[in-house]
Amino acid sequence: MTPLTDRLWRLGRWPRAFALVLLGVVVALGMAPLDWWWIAVPAWAVVLAVLTTEPALRSALWAALLIGLGYFGLTLRWLVDPFLVDAATWGWAAPLAVSLMALRESLFWVAGTLVARLIAPQRLSALVLCLTLAEALRGYLFTGFPWALIGHVLIPTPWAQLAAFGGPHLLTLLALTVAAGLVWMAQRRWTGAIPLIVAAAAAPLLVPGPDPVNPDAPVIRIVQPNAPQDQKWDPTQNLIFFQRMIAYTQAAPRPALIVWPETAVPDLLDYAQPELEAISEAAQGTPLVTGINRSQNGLYYNSLILLGRMGLVEQTYDKAHLVPFGEYTPFGELLKQFGVHGIATSEGGGFAKGPVPQPLIDLPGIGKARALICYEGIFAEEIATPERPRLLMMITNDAWFGKGAGPTQHLLQARLRAIEQGLPMVRSANTGISAMIDARGRVRAMIPLDRAGYVDAPLPPARAATLYVRWGDWPVMIFVVLGLILIALRNRRMRHELR
Repeated sequence: MTPLTDRLWRLGRWPRAFALVLLGVVVALGMAPLDWWWIAVPAWAVVLAVLTTEPALRSALWAALLIGLGYFGLTLRWLVDPFLVDAATWGWAAPLAVSLMALRESLFWVAGTLVARLIAPQRLSALVLCLTLAEALRGYLFTGFPWALIGHVLIPTPWAQLAAFGGPHLLTLLALTVAAGLVWMAQRRWTGAIPLIVAAAAAPLLVPGPDPVNPDAPVIRIVQPNAPQDQKWDPTQNLIFFQRMIAYTQAAPRPALIVWPETAVPDLLDYAQPELEAISEAAQGTPLVTGINRSQNGLYYNSLILLGRMGLVEQTYDKAHLVPFGEYTPFGELLKQFGVHGIATSEGGGFAKGPVPQPLIDLPGIGKARALICYEGIFAEEIATPERPRLLMMITNDAWFGKGAGPTQHLLQARLRAIEQGLPMVRSANTGISAMIDARGRVRAMIPLDRAGYVDAPLPPARAATLYVRWGDWPVMIFVVLGLILIALRNRRMRHELR
């Protein structure tokens, strides 16, 4: 037990609880918009020490819960903003939503701590592996929510390039391993310096070099109308935003492609032919991608369309991974069978899911693009396709999430997706942050948050398919599970020898 953790456990009940929540808040400083990874990683060392030095299982689990509440309470604070768009109706639910989501995510850390303590009490290596596994499960279970993963703390650093080999969970494993190394060094176990030395030595090697200049690279125009969410669907306001995008589209010189954000067209596709013709006329023959809602057979879809001449829709992509309770109500169809009406997708209570897999969007003169609509961009394991695309293309409406942590954290994850896939990303956001991101996750051009405008940027080159594209999360997960099995067997043998 280190002096710091010894003092923590000697505190009274409520001061200790406050200190644990505060520790979670300190760890959260490593996330956007602050990106203080140099504070967060040492703070994680304290977290690991706290969760392994407390001899009482119940106290350790409570500590994991309180640390998680502090961490997720701060990182997910942007969840308040969607409820404040119509504060008079939904403002009361904002603190409840943040609290419940923070509790839900914290329970994964509690479960990870529990399994680690059952496998090998007070072993840092077991806790590192179990927390890595818990973070992976956050992205899969209950439709998944892999937001503010532990490994995201490394996105602004050179170590983010390792995501091309093992995705976000390799970054989580690395961050926790380095934190464990700090604990071992504090305990004067100098072998703990090995992961620190290796990580420090690798950092300069991971800094990406400049991409070769291609004067013939297609130029893509990214449009950002900056429509506040409380005005976006107002009939007296949305024409202003639409005309703003038209003006940006008409500007010379002509690019190879124009990209508008999610739900940029204010009418359903079925009734939007006048708007589509106006867009096509403004584009002057340039292919244009935009977000729009559409209906088919009584179902509604959040869609992306590729628009050609005369307002002709040449391709359509329907969002497949929807936001629970935001875009559809889970079990709505089941509840309909029991007489609860109005929330089922078939009754217009939300969007329907697009088919999986969907074809790539074939962009004339550029190549094929993997389309992503907003929420879909946070699921690393769902992005790879059998056919290798030329680029990732994300449209989003981050206006729901305010002007702080939400949009900046979303952009950071977009950068990670580009690294994992080895592909550049075109990102058009309604209120920001719109950007051209290269295949190494670097922002090459951008429109800042809360600003209207457009940017013309050459499309960066794609890299060869990464190991993560080929293998996904499997290598890291197999390593974690095998590591836990070996630790459990070793711990069992040691207990047998002590008898």
